[in-house]
Amino acid sequence: MPPSPELSTLTSLVLWASFAMSALFAIIAQRTHFCTMGAVSDIINLGDWTRMRQWAFAAGWAMLGFGLMAWAGWIDPARTVYASPQWLWLSALTGGVLFGFGMVLASGCGSKTLLRLGGGNLKALVVFLAMGLAAFATIKGVFAVVRVSTVERVYVEFASGTSLADFAAAAFGVDARRAGLWLAVLLGGALMAWALRGRDFRTPVNLLGGLGIGSTVVAMWWITGHLGHVLEHPVTLEDTYVATGSGRIEALTFTAPMAYTLEYLLYFSDRNRVLTVAVVSVPGMVAGSALYAVLTRSFRWEGFRSTEDLVNHLVGGALMGIGGVTAMGCSIGQGLSGISTLSASSFVAVAGVLTGAVAAFRYQIWRLERSA
Repeated sequence: MPPSPELSTLTSLVLWASFAMSALFAIIAQRTHFCTMGAVSDIINLGDWTRMRQWAFAAGWAMLGFGLMAWAGWIDPARTVYASPQWLWLSALTGGVLFGFGMVLASGCGSKTLLRLGGGNLKALVVFLAMGLAAFATIKGVFAVVRVSTVERVYVEFASGTSLADFAAAAFGVDARRAGLWLAVLLGGALMAWALRGRDFRTPVNLLGGLGIGSTVVAMWWITGHLGHVLEHPVTLEDTYVATGSGRIEALTFTAPMAYTLEYLLYFSDRNRVLTVAVVSVPGMVAGSALYAVLTRSFRWEGFRSTEDLVNHLVGGALMGIGGVTAMGCSIGQGLSGISTLSASSFVAVAGVLTGAVAAFRYQIWRLERSA
């Protein structure tokens, strides 16, 4: 049974809005040099916390936006892809460490890879392919068997959910949405206040990075969780969220979407394959970055300088693909989208990403010292 014209129109609207938000994310990230790996690199190599403050401001702003929308009833926090009664802490930690190590070897995380690809960087194309294939193998292939039979066997199950809001609601006997708003104000406000304490951070460009990136995450929650919410699907007669591959509320993330994008391209002639929010976010990022590069005349082709450089990027891309799926999100998926929901797993995953990134930088320094 074909979907109704109204449902088709709504699906197209959600997809185009998601594409636009991804492109906007890319433009803002390019203009402000927003980058998780770059933030860690600046701290280790320069002692500069400015870009980390930018990331913290974006995370805090996204927390506030999500908390307000959940409290107002615009979105249901229990229906996000991060909501689960099982706290897969080992998956989040292990995957985060792998992803963090890989993003340093690959010269950037998943979002940075797409940004560089749009700017003409052919190394990013290799990382994209390695990351997408490894991610797909971790979702459905050989690495999925390893993932399910190892780290996913270790978890803690709770009666309600595994967000900090759920924990607070159970502890104090209050409504989870109200608890979520309180925590969003406290934690999000603290992150933003810490960011603003840095004198070097208080510039228009850095504020644009924090507010702009955080706002695109909030906008994606609204697009998939409010605009795309259908109370009664004409076929299943159940409430659903259109254009999301999971049937749940989704926001920006880039590891699994790379795998789904490759799958869509490979099976393009299969009528059962449809576009989803995850799939359109990938070309949206590339298109936004390419547009910015052309307008600013910064587009240039760039390739590998050596065989070792190629190997590092291949290994880094593979580690990010495996780690991002295992952790259920990347430095953006867990680091901004997931953390905005106050998911406990997201905080663990971010800790893993930062730990892996620091370890990779230490490894690179060790390699340089040995070759000197």
